[in-house]
Amino acid sequence: MKLTIFTLIFLFSPILSAKTYGELIVSEIVSIYDGDTFRVNLDGDMPRIFGENISIRVANVDTPEIRTKCVKEKILARKAKQFSVQKLREAKVIVLKNVQRGKYFRIVADVYVDGVLLSKQLLDNNLAVQYAGKKKKHNWCINNAPN
Repeated sequence: MKLTIFTLIFLFSPILSAKTYGELIVSEIVSIYDGDTFRVNLDGDMPRIFGENISIRVANVDTPEIRTKCVKEKILARKAKQFSVQKLREAKVIVLKNVQRGKYFRIVADVYVDGVLLSKQLLDNNLAVQYAGKKKKHNWCINNAPN
């Protein structure tokens, strides 16, 4: 019986993780890790465990990594982070749309900063590449900016 339940959960977990959860309003930026990852407190009547210090990943983009041995990538990562820090800290309203649970149990969402999609801004400023959640293909050490 336990094996059957485990098998059913395992088989349906990809379907469940693909579900979107509508829109969420950010009440506070707690911290910003890099260009595409930050922590927030969410607005609304939800238990603290679901609404405080929640890790958010910007959907559909990948920025250079902060923790890397490559000096070029580290420099680019700082630029991407500075860009996101400025946009997020100066925002009047931050809305998370098409909210999903991604790998590493983070929330993955389209992040709208004062009505403008953050991922598009990162792409337009050559601070990110498109990313579909699979294996990363862009090597920031070889290529300074995305193609």
